[in-house]
Parts: sequence; C-alpha cells; structure tokens
Amino acid sequence: MSTHAADEHTEDTVHPKKRRRWRRTRITLGVIAGVVAVVAIIGSITPWPSAMVIRSVFTKGGDDTAAEMKKHVPDTKLTETLNVAYSDDGVDTTMDVFSPASATGPLPTIVWIHGGAWISGSKENVDPYMRILAAEGYTTIAVNYTIGPEGVYPLAVHQLNDALAYIDEHAEELGVDPTQIVLAGDSAGGQLASQMATLITNPDYAEIMGMTPALTADQVVATVLNCGVYDLSALAELTGLVGWGFKSSMWAYSGTKDWAEGSTGATMSTVDWVTADFPATYISGGNGDGLTWLQSIPMAKRLDELGVDVTTLFWPAPHEPALPHEYQFHLDMPDAQTALQKTIDFLNAHTTH
Repeated sequence: MSTHAADEHTEDTVHPKKRRRWRRTRITLGVIAGVVAVVAIIGSITPWPSAMVIRSVFTKGGDDTAAEMKKHVPDTKLTETLNVAYSDDGVDTTMDVFSPASATGPLPTIVWIHGGAWISGSKENVDPYMRILAAEGYTTIAVNYTIGPEGVYPLAVHQLNDALAYIDEHAEELGVDPTQIVLAGDSAGGQLASQMATLITNPDYAEIMGMTPALTADQVVATVLNCGVYDLSALAELTGLVGWGFKSSMWAYSGTKDWAEGSTGATMSTVDWVTADFPATYISGGNGDGLTWLQSIPMAKRLDELGVDVTTLFWPAPHEPALPHEYQFHLDMPDAQTALQKTIDFLNAHTTH
C-alpha cells in the first residue's frame, strides 16, 4: 500500500466524534483569530478597546490599594461631606470633603487629584488617604473629573478650575482656609496638580491655555506631587508594554493619536512652563518606578534650578524592596509610612493652624 493510500485510510478510520471535535476546535480557533484581528483593526482607529483594558487593570489596583489604606485610617472623629457637586456634570464633577470634627474654624486645605493614567480612577481611591491627612488637622478634598475617553483634554483642567472656584466661593461652609490651599495629586493626578499650580502662577501659561485661574498665586501655599508625569515628550519615546499603555491612555485622554506633536503634549508638559513663582513643592517617587527617573527627578531638578523651595523623597536605585509606582499608598510597607510622615512634616512646615 502506498503512503498516500495509507494516509487516506487512516483519515477515513478516525472516529466520527474525534473528527467533529477537531472541526469544532478549528472553528473556535478561527473565531478567536477573527476576533483578535477585529480588535486589532478597531484598536488602530479608536482608543476605546485599549483604554478599557487598561482601565480594568487600574480599577482593580485602585480598589485593592484603597482597601489597604483603610486599615491605617486613625480613629480620629471626622466630619465628612461626600459627593459635593461643584458643577453640573453629574458624578464627574463631585468631591468628598473631610475635616476633624473638633475643628472650630477654617483649616489649611489639601485638594487632592486622583491618578489613573487619565482614563481611570475616582476620588474614592484616595478617600482613605484624605481621612489620614484630615486627622492631622487639615481639611482635605478629593476631587473627581471626567476621565478619557469619555472626556477629552482639556476638559478635566477646566473642571478642576471649576472645583477650585467652588472651594474658594464656599470656603466657610467647607471649613477651608482659602489663603492656605495645597494642590496635590498622584500619578496622572500629580500631572494635573502641577498643571493647576502652573496655571495659577504663570500668566503666560494661563493665556496659552485660554483660561482664567480660579485662585490667585498667594492662595496656593504648596504642592504635593507623587509619581507624576511632567514631560510628555519623554512618554512619547517609551516602547514595549509600558509605552503602549501610556500612548493608548494619552490617545484616549487627548482624543488624538498625535498628542505628542501638538498643543496637548506641549501644554501638559509642565516642566517646560513652571516658573520661580511655582509653590513650595514636595515631590516623591519609588526607585522601582520608571517614572521616578524619567519624570519626578527631572521635575525636581527643574524646580530647584528656578529657586523653588523643593522637598524630595527619592530612594537609591539599589534600595530593597524596589518601591513601585504609587508606593506611598501601600501603607503596609514601612517605606510608605516614612513617605507619609515626610508628607505631613512638609505640610506642617508650609501651613499654619
């Protein structure tokens, strides 16, 4: 019998159920390949698929981190006012306000902008940290804004300016000392906090943005910038999975693939717009976070060159354990407790109670 004939005989004698399973397997593999191809095609014309994948990962991480922080919230009795509407865009324009129940007057106020790569996150992610800082004698406010792709830059900047206007206008009822505002944020929120501080302290930048700042420079006494982004051109050069993640997020947030080449990347790069009038700044990042070396340290150096009062907390490259992005919130770690205490010391040094 020839080899060809033997092969035909073997195929003919395969059990019918096995043939059907193989056909189903081929069909399933074909469907999967088709879906992957469709997603790839869609992903080349819209940022939505990639943004939703990134958001799901970040949401899980944000929820887990908030749960970790809750264990470290002290028993200090607080006054809490949640979901205060500062504008009329629904939950996107709400904020949570915390202050010590023992307060008898307005307090220095920390306005915190949450992170999440500009396409995820919410004020609830940082509420536990706000409770911790409020227990130290501050009014603390966690602010929401419209994330991408639902909202396109610079919508979030305008919303945050509205939030500051609301806080200033309602300072007395919120327990806010409007002469002692600290702008703070983590990750993408650090970028936004630096952007708001730049808007307030650099008239040329406010003009380029076409905005009127809600606060004056003498109202903002400090900034706290954790693991932020300040140079978008450096992000544009990243490759691999990290580069894909940032580029996808920026496409979703900016509404254009060409964000690095136009006004979006330029105006978000606050390292190019800060001046000597930028507020006193605390800036920190973990040694295991690439953004520390690419963003936070260069920003700290730039502010120092300008003569801005800068307090840093950076760790040696070989430090163990390697501290990840937003390590400051992982309060089970001793190094995060160190960062928290240094943050409190900085706040106490630049505010009066």
